[in-house]
Amino acid sequence: MNWKLFIAKRVYRSNEGGKEVSKPAVRIAMLGIAIGLAVMIVSVAVVIGFKHEVRDKVIGLGSDIMITNFDARKSFETIPIVVNDSLLNVLYATKGVKHVQRYSTKPGMIMTDDSFQGMVLKGVAGDYDWDFLKQHLLEGEIPVFSDTASTNKVLVSRSIADKLHLKMDDKLYTYYIEGENVRARRLSVAGIYQTNFSAYDDLFLITDLYTVNRLNNWKPEQVSGLELEVADLGSMNSVKEEIRERVDTQVDEYGGTYYTQTVEEANPQIFAWLDLLDMNVWVILILMTGVAGFTMISGLLIIILERTNMIGILKALGADNLAIRKVFLSFSVFLIGKGMLWGNIIGVSFCLLQSQFHIFKLDPATYYVNRVPIEFNIWIYLLLNVCTLLVSVLMLIGPSYLITRIHPARSIRFE
Repeated sequence: MNWKLFIAKRVYRSNEGGKEVSKPAVRIAMLGIAIGLAVMIVSVAVVIGFKHEVRDKVIGLGSDIMITNFDARKSFETIPIVVNDSLLNVLYATKGVKHVQRYSTKPGMIMTDDSFQGMVLKGVAGDYDWDFLKQHLLEGEIPVFSDTASTNKVLVSRSIADKLHLKMDDKLYTYYIEGENVRARRLSVAGIYQTNFSAYDDLFLITDLYTVNRLNNWKPEQVSGLELEVADLGSMNSVKEEIRERVDTQVDEYGGTYYTQTVEEANPQIFAWLDLLDMNVWVILILMTGVAGFTMISGLLIIILERTNMIGILKALGADNLAIRKVFLSFSVFLIGKGMLWGNIIGVSFCLLQSQFHIFKLDPATYYVNRVPIEFNIWIYLLLNVCTLLVSVLMLIGPSYLITRIHPARSIRFE
């Protein structure tokens, strides 16, 4: 039988002869481990959930990869590119491309009897993927938009509808500047959506591609750009580079130059902000690990001092310093394990409650989501537990050397 483990268990459970393990020290050490691990679990789950939520919205409202005219990539008043069957065949033949859809945009203004609002009219056709907007459609339905006929219907966001007091089936007048002329279109509200992504909700109205191309005076094969969905986000950059080699070297029949960019390149400020969250998580992990480790160190030192008499007896019986250190390190593992158990219960319970009941809310105008998002990754969760255990035990190896300074003869008389 492993006598070191046996003694460690007896010390852990000891209640005899007034030599009970110092309860305040043990409780403080376990509390430090529990709080530290719970905070780490919640922090990682929140940051992963937040990053995925915002990233999915940016991609859902656009795409993984966009192809536009090089001269108009920073403006909604776009210069068109030609999209024909040969270009689509090249794109679909590119490994990793899952879906391709066309779009056109036209900036303008909405005017009602008592208010007005700047906006961008986005035209889409039958090839548009509606999965994302269907999840965020609050009222109405999505019309069948095409590139061959005008529906005179439009999807508006909840924020625009509230500002202009629009309801389902209301008529709204939109105006567009063409040189010295102003063109008008009357559209009917077919649906109201809300993504909580203010950069999109405050600007975009969605209608058919035919209407927007007519407003732009473009040919049927011309559009503002293409939105591409890739099968695997991890291969997005390699897909982009392959498309650049095949497409960006081309010039269309009207002199337009193709330009390919990823969603991260198109929205650098958003993804730079999300990357900063990783730094915040690392700071939290380091601080919480430090707090947990130092509470365990203080607890172990108190326990060693309390058990000085026992250490002296073990040395007198022939136990060496390494064996006695293993006793106290094994005892510390029991404490760490109990603290981690409570930390897991607290952290996982919070994650489950927040994911199911959305207790904590956020301002969508600032954070793009209306609640604190939670995403539980089982592998990261297990890694946090393993690392917490290893780091906590490793931090105790140094303080355990105090045992080597204890002299048997003096320590046996120690009270």
